[in-house]
Amino acid sequence: MVRAKQWDEQDPGVLRLPSGRLVRGRGLRRPLDPGASQPSYGVYLLGRRPPEVVWESRWLRWPDFRLPADRTAARAVLTEAWERAADERVELACGGGRGRTGTALACLAVLDGVPAEEAVAYVREHYDRHAVETPWQKRYVRRFGAA
Repeated sequence: MVRAKQWDEQDPGVLRLPSGRLVRGRGLRRPLDPGASQPSYGVYLLGRRPPEVVWESRWLRWPDFRLPADRTAARAVLTEAWERAADERVELACGGGRGRTGTALACLAVLDGVPAEEAVAYVREHYDRHAVETPWQKRYVRRFGAA
């Protein structure tokens, strides 16, 4: 059942996790369509502080093509995003919406019960076939499951 506060599964970038939670991945370099739903909570995966938004948000320092600067903080932020996605519109976004966003979405899939070895393939199949761009991002997802 989709709650009123959740995403429309047909909207661009929306990923359905096995539990039914819906999360949206997005590239910040592409402007948000004025008619698109706004998140109630956003996690922004950038090397520099993101622009201000009107919804509640967190910044996770994560330089392009790299890994989170603080992995303990990353686990806490991603866990909170997964928990909130049960009944809120949660958005994860980086510059292009593929590498860091795909990696974070794969970590949410692991939290949702997808085996860590399968999480990258899951996100590529259901979100973006180019998601998770580097070998170290793939390794991060596998290790995220082991932690």
